[in-house]
Amino acid sequence: MGLDDNLRMIGSSVAFLKKRLEEVFFDAEHFFDGFKRNADYALATLRSALEAGADAVVLCDTNGGSLVHEVADVVGRVREEFPGALIGIHCHNDANMAVANTVEAVRRGAGMVQGCMNGFGERTGNADLCSVVPVLELSCGKRCIGANNLRKLTVASRFTYELANLGRRDGQPFVGDSAFAHKGGLHVSAMLRNDRTYEAFQPEAVGNSRRILISELAGRASIIARYPTLSKNPEKQKTVLEEVMRLENAGYAFENADASFVLLVKRMLGEYEPAFEIVGFRASTEERAGSKLSEASVKVRIGDVQLHTASEAEHGPVAALDLALRKALVHVYPFFDDFRLTDYRVHIVNAQAAVEARVRVVIESTEGKDAWGTVGVSENILSASCEALVDSFQYTIMRHGGKGAAQWRKRLHSL
Repeated sequence: MGLDDNLRMIGSSVAFLKKRLEEVFFDAEHFFDGFKRNADYALATLRSALEAGADAVVLCDTNGGSLVHEVADVVGRVREEFPGALIGIHCHNDANMAVANTVEAVRRGAGMVQGCMNGFGERTGNADLCSVVPVLELSCGKRCIGANNLRKLTVASRFTYELANLGRRDGQPFVGDSAFAHKGGLHVSAMLRNDRTYEAFQPEAVGNSRRILISELAGRASIIARYPTLSKNPEKQKTVLEEVMRLENAGYAFENADASFVLLVKRMLGEYEPAFEIVGFRASTEERAGSKLSEASVKVRIGDVQLHTASEAEHGPVAALDLALRKALVHVYPFFDDFRLTDYRVHIVNAQAAVEARVRVVIESTEGKDAWGTVGVSENILSASCEALVDSFQYTIMRHGGKGAAQWRKRLHSL
């Protein structure tokens, strides 16, 4: 159609909708690309919508290729042309500029932001509201949702990932697990003295939390920050640090296995009595009528009582092992009804060893609110998985104040 016909269609469509709806927004698709080619006509489309009663005009960077200075110039021009209009901004992330472009548009006069939680969207996504909102609130002094709601941002982000059945991005700004994670010894030491040295924002402001990672870069400051009771015992600090480094060299990594690290330190300090012991386990998979079924059996000793359980699973031997272990423990520790695994990752430690390479298994677990990670390493993926599983179960029992098997011995003998 001709340009004039398009303007008439915009006006008549907005007028038709305005008679039937309380609010009508005009999303000007491809506005920035159109503006670069014919600025006067691009402005005319907005004028047609506003004169017909549109409550807002939304400038869309549909192809996601505009840069910050271009967005600033265009939004500034639109603000001059329509000083009383409510201007919206809608940015895609093809040039990784969606958040920056959105923030700059607001600075130049946009009063509405269109974006998506976690940056979800076609191609490379839309402007991530989990970044746009805190930047506007904390850095630009713009009220969006208020401080109380802002503290719910991390929970909302993770809930959205669950709804979408997508894995979280550890490195996502503000709400990611690594957004406020600190690793190197000197780095952590500085953080303990002044958190502004390596944090632009307070993690509590967005509902996140600071994490001190234990790794091959860890120093005593990292160990103390993660386990404060060691601060008065320099010798134990050294011993723990040396053990962490030894395990790192063997393929372990504690950055995402905080629960395994806590259990390690408690064992070394003599503060921890394992609630149970794995005597042995067996797992296998076979095909039946075209489908694969895995079976696992496990022998567990709790105190002086040994339990032997078995389970089947359609989703592999690790799932069967999890079910078998759970079956053995749930009679003694009923809270395992709420316990579940939320993530399972396998890493090759020394790939050059080919089929004899060691694997590192990291498992994330939860009881509904908090989550924790555990790690296992072995040349056998099932053995590594079992180690990580056992740590997760042991840590869960410890969280519930478990003091080992003695308190359950009477109940066990009655089974």
